[in-house]
Amino acid sequence: MSLDALGLALPLFVAVPLLAGGLLVIAGERPGLHRRVLLSLLGLSSLGGAGLILLTLDGTVVAGGVGGWPDGIAIAFAADTFTGLMLTLTAGLSWVGALFAYGSRVTNSVYFAPLLLVLTAGVNGALLTADLFNLFVFIEVMLLPSYGLFVLSANRREPLRRVDGARLYVTLNLFTSTILVVGVGFIYGITGSVNLAVLAGAAARDERVAVAGFMVLFALSIKASVVPLHGWLSKAYPSTSPAVTAIFSALHTKVGVYAIYRIYSVLYDGEPRYLWAILVLCSLTLVIGAVASLGEQSTRAILSWQMVSGIGGILVGVGLSTQLGLAAGIFYMIHHMVVMTSLFTATGAVEVRYGSGRLADLQGLARREPLIAAAYFAGLLSLVGIPPFSGFAGKLMLVVAGVEAGRTVVVAVVLVASLLSLWGLLRIWNGWFWGEPEVPRHHRERLETAALPIVEAHADGAAASAGAPGTPAAVHTLTGVLPVVFSRDEDLTRSRIPFSLALPAVLTAALSLALGLGAQGLWLVSNTAAQGLTDTHAYVEAVIGR
Repeated sequence: MSLDALGLALPLFVAVPLLAGGLLVIAGERPGLHRRVLLSLLGLSSLGGAGLILLTLDGTVVAGGVGGWPDGIAIAFAADTFTGLMLTLTAGLSWVGALFAYGSRVTNSVYFAPLLLVLTAGVNGALLTADLFNLFVFIEVMLLPSYGLFVLSANRREPLRRVDGARLYVTLNLFTSTILVVGVGFIYGITGSVNLAVLAGAAARDERVAVAGFMVLFALSIKASVVPLHGWLSKAYPSTSPAVTAIFSALHTKVGVYAIYRIYSVLYDGEPRYLWAILVLCSLTLVIGAVASLGEQSTRAILSWQMVSGIGGILVGVGLSTQLGLAAGIFYMIHHMVVMTSLFTATGAVEVRYGSGRLADLQGLARREPLIAAAYFAGLLSLVGIPPFSGFAGKLMLVVAGVEAGRTVVVAVVLVASLLSLWGLLRIWNGWFWGEPEVPRHHRERLETAALPIVEAHADGAAASAGAPGTPAAVHTLTGVLPVVFSRDEDLTRSRIPFSLALPAVLTAALSLALGLGAQGLWLVSNTAAQGLTDTHAYVEAVIGR
């Protein structure tokens, strides 16, 4: 197939999931069909991204327009190695998140699969688009279904927290979207174009474009949860279900980070005058995220802050803006997406089946749930940078790139943040997995006060009555589903997490190990992606000359 034909096929990454989402709504309540279509299309999208990686490893850029319309009319799409990497990872990790959602049974709504497919279409469009206005459009396409997913699977145990989390999430995204579109409008007013290829280097030549571009980057940095407007993530993400949190962790912030990489490399042409400001924000994000996790008392809040810290590490690559630095940042982003999905699904599986995400409520799970304990511990080792996991290679490359660029202070910050992250993650390990198994605290308190016998119930809540005290229906959880309820003669050696629920965490932990063992191959791909950012001529020529 010719490059022109491949360019014309790029819009299928958006059109197919969008169309499938609409058809599933029309199909109605057919859960088997919804599940098959969702998992199949996410898998195909990931494979399509992998195919683009293979096609672009030699520096080729695939470009095309929607419907084959001429430049200036069609929505311009372009894909290089960096785009292929992100398409592969976002769809693949969404597949893992969907698998976890089905295992945790929070997908009873007929709208879950359609919403996730529309979300996928928005993510793919944001990664592929080659103009700033359509970046804004596709980010909105990504956000609209995320509001629905947020509400459909939100925290039923604490309705006020659910409302506060949803309100914060929606309000902040509306605010940042306004800043984004205003910044894009200013760029258009100054230059007469929003096409990235036409705008290549414009911010380095014209300070007016640089200021307008900063509005765009500021909006994207808020969506990526960069200091100083970073606190929303740790408030919003724990307010929905563990499954949706796991899905969002690999998508929303990473799309913002990808756009920052792309825009600074093309629009600013890696302009060195502003790199100090990026490095300051990265360093603050690294440290503040890691420190803030030390004060939280629930697993998802701790992990959310760890994710904020990781965003700082990823953006160090932009702050260095050398080929080595950009390659290290891309490698680290891939690692971070995989590991955070692993950690969120591992702790989420416990939260679903044991009914709490608070550190004080559980202990001794390493003996009772060895598979989940192993997956969590692997994620812990990877996130803090212990070999042979992917985090070691990622952080080593960031350190080497920082030293070569003469940014020793940033290197020190990366290392200190790693130690703080270890401290924060060990709080979950010591709180949940260490010690002797016992009945969870929140169930123990209920057993001490309940006057009626406890009836065994399953996660679908089928055996629950209408919410009488002491019955399963009264024990709502942070997941929006009902956990297995403990009895007085509970067997504390029996695992309660089925393999289907543990599988997503195990798969992503194994992937992190594989990426660490095969770091050289991933480094070559990341380096090729970085070459496309340091030398944008191929990208510009492909988009303009399509």
